[in-house]
Amino acid sequence: MYSPPEEVETMSQFATVLRSRVDDAHQAMIAAQQAGHDYEVHLHSARLRDLLDLAARHDVDTTGWVDLTALDPTETA
Repeated sequence: MYSPPEEVETMSQFATVLRSRVDDAHQAMIAAQQAGHDYEVHLHSARLRDLLDLAARHDVDTTGWVDLTALDPTETA
């Protein structure tokens, strides 16, 4: 399937920003875990799941971005 160059660039920018937000949320979750803030861990885990769902809806490959087993185990898939 052909994609105009500007569409490819826009998707690349989208994926780059999305990756940055995933990284930020992941780091915040780790910091909350280390601080023993269970509620914040839950919130950051939920944010990570939302971002990964958004990526999946837009066919962005997130393989290797986040270890899914590290997400809040109280979350349901």
